[in-house]
Amino acid sequence: MIIKNVSLETVCGITSKLPVNDKPEIAFAGKSNVGKSSLINALMNRKNLARTSGQPGKTQTINFYNINDLLYFVDLPGYGYAKVSEALKVQWGKMIEKYFRMSKQLKLVFLLVDIRHEPSENDKTMYDWILHHGYQPIIIATKLDKIKRSQKDKQIKLIKDSLEVRKDTIIIPYSSLTKQGREEIWDIIDQICGMNPEE
Repeated sequence: MIIKNVSLETVCGITSKLPVNDKPEIAFAGKSNVGKSSLINALMNRKNLARTSGQPGKTQTINFYNINDLLYFVDLPGYGYAKVSEALKVQWGKMIEKYFRMSKQLKLVFLLVDIRHEPSENDKTMYDWILHHGYQPIIIATKLDKIKRSQKDKQIKLIKDSLEVRKDTIIIPYSSLTKQGREEIWDIIDQICGMNPEE
């Protein structure tokens, strides 16, 4: 897709009412320091519309980005490393669950995991949670540039085995440095949303 205009249209906190959108929604889930904001910025061809931070847990809301007035990227709160109370983590969990349950336009969920490490218990919980709500997540293995090329296949197998993914699950290695994987991700989004890549 050719990115013509993007905007942060809606920000939903714990007490906010979720928007009723009439365009396809693509959600991004992942732990706090997995590179979610960097990926979203790269997909949108923007440097810092989605806020990145050296401080994990920056995304504490559900953020809806309008892409070309054709679809929405939905940035879900990061989990895992955020230095917040257990009570707030529970509230974030309820907020994400409410979104999965109530969205009428959610077409696809990307789950981001760090290719360098075995998925955490939080990653496994999120993967199972997404499946439970009826979605087949696509796994994006971030930080590809942080490992040797020869390690890639071994690390992808580790992710598959650890998450016990379904046989047909797609795993896309991604580097925020080289943008490897970006076009593959967009191809999937275009296909799922029935978009013309030239639009």
